[in-house]
Amino acid sequence: MQMNRPAAAALAAAALCLLTAACGASSDGKAAANSADAAAVTSGYPVTLDNCGRKETFEKAPGRVVVMNGASVAEVSTLLALGLEDKVVANQQGYGMSEVPGRAEAIKKLPTGNVEVNDAYDIPREAMLGLRPDFVLSVTTYGFDQKNGFATREQLKQVGANSYVSPQGCDDDPSKMTVDDSYRLLRDMGKIFNVSDRAEKLIAASEKSIAAVSGKVKGEKKPKVMVLFSNMAMGGNDFSSVVAKGIINDILTKAGGANAFENASKTTFADLSKEKVAATDVDALVVIAYNDPNPAAYAKKLLKEFPQWPAAKNNTYVTLSDSMYLGPSNDLAVQKVAEMLHPDAL
Repeated sequence: MQMNRPAAAALAAAALCLLTAACGASSDGKAAANSADAAAVTSGYPVTLDNCGRKETFEKAPGRVVVMNGASVAEVSTLLALGLEDKVVANQQGYGMSEVPGRAEAIKKLPTGNVEVNDAYDIPREAMLGLRPDFVLSVTTYGFDQKNGFATREQLKQVGANSYVSPQGCDDDPSKMTVDDSYRLLRDMGKIFNVSDRAEKLIAASEKSIAAVSGKVKGEKKPKVMVLFSNMAMGGNDFSSVVAKGIINDILTKAGGANAFENASKTTFADLSKEKVAATDVDALVVIAYNDPNPAAYAKKLLKEFPQWPAAKNNTYVTLSDSMYLGPSNDLAVQKVAEMLHPDAL
C-alpha cells in the first residue's frame, strides 16, 4: 500500500526517534523530528521539466492543482492512479465510465472549484486566477491560449503557478501518440509530485501486462479492426468518428490487430462515407463510448447494417472507454482487445 507524503514523513520521524532514543519533551527531540519532516517533504526538489520548450521548475510538490477539460481524462486519471486526488482543487475532466472499477465515481467526487465554464466547457482566465492554483494541467496548448479567453502560461507564472501540457499536446497532433506517451505523463507527474516510485511501479506493471499479452498473440494473423466512437459526429459524412491514427493503433498492434482504416486519413480521425465503410472488410469492431449508456446497442446496429463484414458474421466486437486514450490504463485496452481478437491464444 502506498503512503501519502504526510504519512511517510510521520513514519520517518518515528523511525528517527526509535533509532536515536531522542523522543521526549526535549527541544532537541522536537527539532530532530521537525528536521525529518522537512527533509521528507522537500527531498527531490527542485524539479525542472522541459515542457513545450518552456522550463518549468517546481520547488515543492504542488498543492492546489487545477485540471482543465480539453475533452480528456488522461490527466485526472493519472493523478488518481498516483494517489494525488487530495491535491486537486478544481477538475473539469469527466467521462462517466471507465474500465477501472471506481475511477468514474472517484472523478465525480473531485472538487470542481464551483467554476462557471465558458462556451468551450473550460475555465476562463479570471475564474482560473481566482482558484489560486500552483499547478495547472492542460491537454494541449489550447488551454493556455489568450485568444480563447484562458490564462496564459505567462500569466499563471506571474501568480506563482506552474503549468503543464500533456505529451503530444504541444503541437496538438495526437495522431503521433503511442502508449509510451501515457508512460511519459505518469513519469512527469511522478517527478513533479515526488512520487516517482509510484509512477514506475504503475509503468512496470503495465509493461509486464502488455508484454504478456503481446507474447501470446505473436505470430497470429492480425485481424482488421474498425475503431469508432458511438453515436458521435465529427464531420460531414456518415462515419466521421472513425479513428485512423494515434495511440489506438499502438494498442491494436500490441493486441495483435491492425486498424482497417489506418490509411484513410493523415490525421487522427477519418471522415468516411457509408460506401467506403461498406467496401472495407472489417474483422472486428471496437466501439468507444463517450456519454453513451449503451454502446453495445450501437455496435450491434453497425453489425446489422453491414452483414457482409466478417465482424458481423462472427459477432466480433468490444466496447471500451477511457483505456483507449492517453492515460494510465492502456494495458486494460490491450487485454480486452486481444481477448476479442485472439480468444484461443489467451
